[in-house]
Amino acid sequence: MENNTYASGHKPFRIVQVGCGKMAERWVKYALSREDAEIVACVDIRLEAAEAMAAKYELSCRSFTSVEDALKATNANLVFDATIPEVHKQVVTAAIGHGCNVIGEKPMAVTMEDAVQVEKLVRESANSYSVMQNRRFDKHIRALRGMLEAGAIGDPGQVTANFFIGPHFGGFREAMDSPLLVDMAIHTFDQARFLLQADPVSVYCHEFNPKGSWYRGNAAAVCIFEFSDGTVFTYNGSWCAEGEPTSWQADWRVVGSKGTAFWDGNNAPYCSVASEAEDGKLLREYERIAPSKEWAGREGHDGCFDEAFAALLQGRTAETDSSDNIKSMAMVFGAIESARTGRKVRIDSLL
Repeated sequence: MENNTYASGHKPFRIVQVGCGKMAERWVKYALSREDAEIVACVDIRLEAAEAMAAKYELSCRSFTSVEDALKATNANLVFDATIPEVHKQVVTAAIGHGCNVIGEKPMAVTMEDAVQVEKLVRESANSYSVMQNRRFDKHIRALRGMLEAGAIGDPGQVTANFFIGPHFGGFREAMDSPLLVDMAIHTFDQARFLLQADPVSVYCHEFNPKGSWYRGNAAAVCIFEFSDGTVFTYNGSWCAEGEPTSWQADWRVVGSKGTAFWDGNNAPYCSVASEAEDGKLLREYERIAPSKEWAGREGHDGCFDEAFAALLQGRTAETDSSDNIKSMAMVFGAIESARTGRKVRIDSLL
């Protein structure tokens, strides 16, 4: 963004809330927590859901079943998109067409082609589209990245993330073709990009649906990514793994030239760094190193919202802008394409 369009006015952020289901409540609560924001419309395909949301939070706004109608009837300049993935392209296209910025739930779209079209539309407009990648905004992953940036383990060369959880969502996720990769793995893929500060180059993936799965589509996957800095990132995941669950943040190991960094997704990360080599000794001694700095920002959705709003106020590109998030999307759909063809896929072929 070149211009700061939010510098003045009592409530410069005029928000249309699109999608009024349970997940949308945290979006509404965030908007209400800001003195510079107001919700000017609620939108849901079920009018009663939009009206119920407005009533529950005592919003003095109209309710609609169409985002187009809401945008035409209000002076909105920001759209919150908390709809299901299949609707994201439609909502973003409508918002950009009306000159609004967008903060939306991941993924950007349900196909790579649609994601590329959305990113191009936004890039060619005067507006922005930030994607909710809330798992970047965790004090522990920020601490882990800080240790990697400081060279605590030397140069990273191999990264592994294990994700094994068995949630029984019901609803649209259990009907998706690739529920793990499309709806969840994008978080872990995006975190890998965040940690390495490098771009994915290629992927080989085997996707499958294990015995006992309650999903219609493939709920498990094993992926091998090559990154632009030479690092290899492996992802092992299942969304139908009962017993001994990992964290929702996954379980991480980053192997570098001088040591290894660990993060179990719940507790603070640490590094195990090798001592100087000793003649005739098979294995070196290792020193455990804790993070030296603590991240001061807020976590989760609030942290991602804070960053997106700060970017709008400062007239800069947000950390999770669609121009960046398209690369995480390419990791997802590259993995799906690889699983479908049984071949390694170049990420740039999707962009």
